[in-house]
Amino acid sequence: MTELSQIRNFSIVAHIDHGKSTLADRLIQMTGTVAERDMKAQLLDSMDIERERGITIKANTVRIDYTARDGKAYVLNLIDTPGHVDFGYEVSRSMRAVEGSLLVVDATQGVEAQTLANVYQAIDAGHEIVPVLNKIDLPAADVEAVKHEIEDVIGIDASDAIPISAKTGFGIPEVLEAIVTRLPAPRGDRTAPLKAMLVDSWYDAYLGVVVMIRVIDGVIRKGDRVRMMQTGAVYGVDRLAVLRPQMVDWPELGPGEIGVLTASIKQVRDTRVGDTITSERGGAVEPLPGFKPSVPVVFCGLFPVDAADFEALRDAIEKLALNDASFTHEMETSAALGFGFRCGFLGLLHLEVVRERLEREFGLDLITTAPSVVFHLHMRNGEVRELHNPADLPDLTHVDHIEEPRIKATILVPDDYLGDVLKLCQDRRGIQLDLTYAGSRAMVVYDLPLAEVVFDFYDRLKSVTKGYASFDYQMLGYREDNLVKMSILVNDEPVDALSIMVHRDRAEGRGRAMVEKLKDLIPRHMFKIPIQAAIGGRVIARETLSALRKDVTAKCYGGDITRKKKLLEKQKAGKKKMRQFGKVEIPQEAFIQALKIDS
Repeated sequence: MTELSQIRNFSIVAHIDHGKSTLADRLIQMTGTVAERDMKAQLLDSMDIERERGITIKANTVRIDYTARDGKAYVLNLIDTPGHVDFGYEVSRSMRAVEGSLLVVDATQGVEAQTLANVYQAIDAGHEIVPVLNKIDLPAADVEAVKHEIEDVIGIDASDAIPISAKTGFGIPEVLEAIVTRLPAPRGDRTAPLKAMLVDSWYDAYLGVVVMIRVIDGVIRKGDRVRMMQTGAVYGVDRLAVLRPQMVDWPELGPGEIGVLTASIKQVRDTRVGDTITSERGGAVEPLPGFKPSVPVVFCGLFPVDAADFEALRDAIEKLALNDASFTHEMETSAALGFGFRCGFLGLLHLEVVRERLEREFGLDLITTAPSVVFHLHMRNGEVRELHNPADLPDLTHVDHIEEPRIKATILVPDDYLGDVLKLCQDRRGIQLDLTYAGSRAMVVYDLPLAEVVFDFYDRLKSVTKGYASFDYQMLGYREDNLVKMSILVNDEPVDALSIMVHRDRAEGRGRAMVEKLKDLIPRHMFKIPIQAAIGGRVIARETLSALRKDVTAKCYGGDITRKKKLLEKQKAGKKKMRQFGKVEIPQEAFIQALKIDS
């Protein structure tokens, strides 16, 4: 039994690549939690894709035993969180399970956009924050300037920020001391009815569903009967364990402790993140305040390249959804691509990671359609509908107006590139909300339409700022705008897979780019093919793919010119007939390339 005063629960928050996972490695190594021979870089990043990209995707937990300088033994529960905006859902739920945060800032780069976003989440969760300045072994490190920047931009006292190098291990003992002296101990009542928060759950092929919990009040033991307060389901606890980072069996978990349990739960859907777990008999009456469920903001279609792989894709998506609560999917069909799934994601990186996991872990070849967002259709009869796929837009005579999602984007950028960033945001129909300075860098806040951001905004931002800008966003809500559906017609036949929603002012440029691209991608046929972009019945852009010509006059030696003319007229009539009945085959590659639209 661990006393509350000897427990410290904390998370590490920072911008991407500022050294969260490396600091976690050093804390684990210095306290001897993992044997030297089992130690490896990014120990808590268990997925291959996390290790390759050098990013954290799932928040991971480890329990560390530490003996402080005053001789007292402490238990430290560390949650390593992702820094990317797309995995903000992982960050927010980790925050609720702990009382304090280490704010890691790169001493060479200073405060970045996601440093701000993540530290504000920690402040909202009521955390005590200890600033840590990492990478001070690098020649470009400027500790004093970064301390001032933390005070100016975030507004927290950084006078006693701890300078460290997570790579070399310098300053790590000071961090461990700061955790036990500066972060608060958890509060809770051992004698009260059991209340535990469900922080995360994932699927294990051998154990079934593994549930991570943070005990608030009461005690949970192996063999107890517990009830999920949201679903009302009752389970018997088969196994209790703590993570070091491997599971180690544990007899009981009391207030303030973080651990995992298995209870023969078959599906992750039965374990809702943020739910309260209590005893079956004499349990708690009031549930804990849960989390807001994650709302997907970007949608795209996933289709197998080979139609025979559809069942394998369905199987793979269901298994992946077991481990990722923020990923949604439903079946859809497309005339061009066959059967597939319409999937919802928290952002473009989330989409990329899910697609890569499906291809790698399940050996599938996939086609991803252009990412789109959810539009709200306000019908004339007062009904509000959601539009996920532009191909499903109803007749516009029934639609009063269309609303699109807007985001509040925060961009931190060096002064030299500010003009380019402002121009990029204006080009994307942005409305400037704020512009302030933090040292030599500008902090720009824009209200942008999400539809303009999901295409390639992040790539364009990185290229106009040579990679120096950092970007973070949050949803603002919906607003009406002049939006239209642009259809692509090939040989007068609409191609559903290529229709997109665009702003009326942008439609012509977007349409021209699309038809020019398709002209290069569609192979030539024996007849000429018009490729058009249209809004309703009005064509706004057109390209013509010329026909393949066979020289019909080759075997016509000498003689009268009328013989040649007769043969050419016959060919012309044949081509006209062919165009009426001919089917244009659009190869799969053409779809894939056309959907990767660049500005």
